[in-house]
Amino acid sequence: MSTPEATTPAAALFAAGLNVVNVGLAMFDTDIAAQGAQVTTLDWTPPGGGSVEAARALDALDAPALAARIEAANAEAVERITAARPVLIGYGRALDVVPGMTATTILHAGPPITWDRMNGPMKGAVTGALVFEGLAKDLAEAAEVAASGRITFKPCHEMDAVGSMAGVTSASMYVHIVRNETHGNTAYTNLSEQMAKILRMGANDESVVERLVWMRDVFGPMLKEAVEFTGPIDLRLLLSQAIHMGDECHNRNGAGTLLLFQALAPGLLQSSFTTAQKKEVFDFVASSDYFSGPTWMAMAKAALDAANGIEHSTIVTTMARNGVEFGIRIAGLPGQWFTGPAQQVIGPMFAGYKPEDSGLDIGDSAITETYGFGGFAMSAAPAIVALVGGTVTEAMQYTRDMGEITTTANPNVTIPALDFQGLPTGIDVRKVIDTGILPIINTAIAHKEAGIGMIGAGITHPPAEAFTKAVTALAEAFTGSPS
Repeated sequence: MSTPEATTPAAALFAAGLNVVNVGLAMFDTDIAAQGAQVTTLDWTPPGGGSVEAARALDALDAPALAARIEAANAEAVERITAARPVLIGYGRALDVVPGMTATTILHAGPPITWDRMNGPMKGAVTGALVFEGLAKDLAEAAEVAASGRITFKPCHEMDAVGSMAGVTSASMYVHIVRNETHGNTAYTNLSEQMAKILRMGANDESVVERLVWMRDVFGPMLKEAVEFTGPIDLRLLLSQAIHMGDECHNRNGAGTLLLFQALAPGLLQSSFTTAQKKEVFDFVASSDYFSGPTWMAMAKAALDAANGIEHSTIVTTMARNGVEFGIRIAGLPGQWFTGPAQQVIGPMFAGYKPEDSGLDIGDSAITETYGFGGFAMSAAPAIVALVGGTVTEAMQYTRDMGEITTTANPNVTIPALDFQGLPTGIDVRKVIDTGILPIINTAIAHKEAGIGMIGAGITHPPAEAFTKAVTALAEAFTGSPS
């Protein structure tokens, strides 16, 4: 006669209804659910995306004594960033105000790159700038000049500057002059060409050069005179107001442009230019909300640069792209670039263009996300999804996600929709590697070929490789041995 099998704990477990937590591959969901179990899948990946090198580096940085020094250094870094008070003190020709600028210097976005490796939009912007400067008679000759070795190419970031998209800045172009009143450093960026066919997007025909000439001869000098009348303009205050009014201040700038123009208008009206020229300037600013976009970039640059050189800090102070590589720089390793391949930007395309027409991610404008606005603040500007794609729910979640990889909330710039939570500030390389969450960036899309310009906008992320390289270098520098 058979007897009932003894009931074991395992048998009892599987005899009851199961609630399963699946960690890792989502593909297991279907099989588990087919067995009648409730299943919840956690979105989890190993630290460093499974990279042994990154995991070892994290372990080295987590050693108690070193981790304490890192936490103290990061607290100092984010205090410097949030306490920074960047003010617009003027405008001037790059040759006259940017230290180290020469008549044959061309600044560009992103980490260092040579002419032969530049992509279509950046080559288009460089050749257009050379024609504008009178260093070449036409675009064909400009390409020869660019390849000749007579031109010095420098990243904007290595010259205390930033530049959107191709970022190309030449000697005669007017730039913002933004001084960090708290820490004394200065940042620069060129003027907005607005949103037509423009140099920063790689366009370079006669209309582009003519606009640059007008900006050099009228727009820039009038702005320079305007600030001489108005005095310094507090940009952190304006940024905070703009975000309260529905901007994220990278790609949505309606409120910011209104506020900046309101501050400048009395000075523009008092300038020595003719009424016809003033009308030209007013009409030009009114042609696009992007007028204030570069201003916020210089503001962020001035704040973030104050954190460079803090020993043992793992805070990111630069994210920048040249259309070929994406580079980051870290407060505790000043002057060093950590790079990976530039990524595709995913988002709505203008009529007549397809994703395969787009160039890879390009520009210094990710300095906005590095500070904590732009993609990090999309919850303040849910209407941005009409430009870059996605949903309002996703826009709100982006800000929450970025809080997982940052160090603090900026008390000086807050988001009403999140109960006035401060901007997520101080990207920590360790947290990016540990969580697998990459910074979110919203940005324009330039055509991959020179001479065409902007063809869309969307969302992208840095390559994980840049952060893996950075955390490995940090471990080696801070411990004195390879991880």
